[in-house]
Amino acid sequence: MEENQRKEMDMSYFGKPTARIAKMKEDLLNAQAQVCVERAIYTTEAYKKHKDKLPILKRAYAIKNTLDNMTIFIEDGGLLAGNQASVNRAAPIFPEYAIDWVIDELDEFEKRDGDAFYISEENKKVLREIAPFWEGQTVKDKGLALMPPLARKCYDLGIIKVEGNITAGDAHLAVDYDKLLKVGLKGIREEAQAGKDKLNLAEFSDLKKVYFYDAVLILIDACINFAHRYATLAEEMAVKETDATRKQELMELAHVCRRVPEYPAESFHEAVQSVWFLHLILQIESSGHSLSFGRFDQFMYPYFEQDLKTGKITEERALELLENLWLKTFTINKIRSESHTKFSAGSPLYQNVCIGGQKTDGSDAVNDLSFMVLKSVAQLKLTQPNLSVRYHKGVSDAFMKECIEVIKLGFGMPSFNSDEIIIDQFINKGVSREDAMNYSSIGCIEVSIPGKFGFRCSGMNFMNFPRILMIALNQGVDVTSGEKIFDTPIHFRDMTSFDQVWQAWIDTVKFFTPISVCLDSCADYALEMEVPDSLCSALVGECLKRGLHLKEGGAVYDFIGPLQVGIANLGDSLAAIKKLVFEEKRITPAKLWDTLMADYQNEDGWKVREMLIHDAPKYGNDDDYVDNLTRDAYQVYIDEIAKYHNTRYGRGPIGGGYFPGTSSISANVPQGAGLCATPDGRRKGEPLAEGCSPSHSMDTHGPTAVFKSVSKLPTLKLNGGVLLNQKLTPQSLEQERDVQKLILMLRTFFDTLKGYHVQYNVVNRETLLDAQKHPEKHRDLIVRVAGYSAFFNVLSTETQNDIIERTEHVL
Repeated sequence: MEENQRKEMDMSYFGKPTARIAKMKEDLLNAQAQVCVERAIYTTEAYKKHKDKLPILKRAYAIKNTLDNMTIFIEDGGLLAGNQASVNRAAPIFPEYAIDWVIDELDEFEKRDGDAFYISEENKKVLREIAPFWEGQTVKDKGLALMPPLARKCYDLGIIKVEGNITAGDAHLAVDYDKLLKVGLKGIREEAQAGKDKLNLAEFSDLKKVYFYDAVLILIDACINFAHRYATLAEEMAVKETDATRKQELMELAHVCRRVPEYPAESFHEAVQSVWFLHLILQIESSGHSLSFGRFDQFMYPYFEQDLKTGKITEERALELLENLWLKTFTINKIRSESHTKFSAGSPLYQNVCIGGQKTDGSDAVNDLSFMVLKSVAQLKLTQPNLSVRYHKGVSDAFMKECIEVIKLGFGMPSFNSDEIIIDQFINKGVSREDAMNYSSIGCIEVSIPGKFGFRCSGMNFMNFPRILMIALNQGVDVTSGEKIFDTPIHFRDMTSFDQVWQAWIDTVKFFTPISVCLDSCADYALEMEVPDSLCSALVGECLKRGLHLKEGGAVYDFIGPLQVGIANLGDSLAAIKKLVFEEKRITPAKLWDTLMADYQNEDGWKVREMLIHDAPKYGNDDDYVDNLTRDAYQVYIDEIAKYHNTRYGRGPIGGGYFPGTSSISANVPQGAGLCATPDGRRKGEPLAEGCSPSHSMDTHGPTAVFKSVSKLPTLKLNGGVLLNQKLTPQSLEQERDVQKLILMLRTFFDTLKGYHVQYNVVNRETLLDAQKHPEKHRDLIVRVAGYSAFFNVLSTETQNDIIERTEHVL
């Protein structure tokens, strides 16, 4: 069957968007990714004007100045209002976080192999004029200055990566949208004012809190004024509008923007607009990503149900509003440094929408809005929002089938997270059962409690496991840089047993783990002091009650998750060493080491590589030999990281600790690029395995064997996420029996094997190769990169190749 015929058949299942929505989508797809300098201008103005004030107030005035003065517009046919930048798909610059890389790369933005951005010469000049003011004053400047020498060395060498934490905001959370809709910003303002009025300013601890409350009050008023700006704009546009239907729509939009987010939402339209305004403004407040909507089908359902029952809205208009919201979500953009971009290929914002799961009483939470969210995302087929589904035993086959129909469209959504494991994970960490039952997916595949969890439930430092293994084998010397990091008693060349390898791994993990925590603390300290997110804090947990912003400990729960890269490579490498070197003695440690250093280019190097690849067990094939080694090696790190605390520990929240996770986004590509050959047969510079997925082409026993291998990981301890990508050919899901087979496989994975997560790319290798050669033919091709989807054509060549080389499975 021809590709375009298959696509047409798949799309017919969900139907097509209305002409209005289709045109708006086309306009966005044609929009050029640009750099917007407005926020940088208004932020710099405010910081200069209020230079005598504390950072928390300077920042509040800066965001107010931006909201008061930035360009606003309403798209032709738009039912919602609110834009992040001067034009759609433009990325603002956040100078308070970092400006050095912006200036250094200004002339390179358009030349990038992937994630290119365009900027005018005029705007380059603006940024160059702004930059001197920020010298030595940014979060990056402060974060780097805080790093002790050894920690800074590990950062500079890229052994532990925290660049994203000191060049951008945190996010990685969902705020309390349910509360916003019920009380409005007016109710939240009253709560903040009451908290301020109770303070005893003779007490130093209370004196500090007054500035937080003042910042919240400034920002709430700014948000309300921002919404009123759009109300006025809509009224002005309505006066000029000649089409009666459109004139009425604009007047309705003006009415909605006069009411929300200031007041509680009274209709589905108001609820959607209110959520969008706050979601948008939080993106303007901070350059963080993974700001997520939480359990959208739960807190939005009462407004949807009420309006349908009263005839205030039709399903068709509700669907248009949803699709307009997703189009708005897609307009959000972010520019990262060239090096950071490699860790987040495709300019993802990870704006997760979570549906399904259970209610607090354990009953199925799927409702009519859950189905409509699936339909709306399917009709648009975009990279945002990042749709995830909470799976549980009681979910119906009808809902599962609908999810598979979306997956068949081939853009990597939805992903599945399992209630069966995640709820218990949270309870084991001290989260109440009621809150645990209300968890939501955040960003990629990580999970959090909406409105109660602190920043960055996942995504702190990135630790390169195979690189650390090579340091362990090299007597504490980093193979990539040649730098001596620490001392170990023996080099791999001289080892006589696998026990020595194992002990070297343990010692090296114990050496680097506290350094990673130190780097996190330096980043958190700089973020806490320089860029407190007061508006975001006002919408989370106990912040207003405690008078503390999120970085000070205002959340109910606060755990953070570092990410580990190359888990499969680690397990496969250890298995090859144990079996081929020490058990079967087919190669000496010295010979293997020399071969790795030569990237298999020495005498018999290719024979050695063939042996490593084909004669050693490989993770992903349900082989206990390698699966258990992978689990045990990972457990060393899990046990070690559990000993440490974040900067909020003891300051209010439950937790304050760490948990590991495998949601390493696209970090497997750059972290492999800077690494020598490894004992699993991987060559120098090749990507590492992604997430907890097997290495490319090493999983030869089918998708169920992969499920079994992954299920042997210590999943209950991996609260940061267990990311599993699988790739299926479109032909694998053509027949109804294939759909049912996949549903049964998923139920077995989650119910029996206690799997955590899985997501699918449904695309042919041939299609991807053709898209590389003829990108103009595949403008709409979307692939699952890691815990997110991206347009294939905007990815760097190396990331494209990484996706092409993933194992293709059939059912």
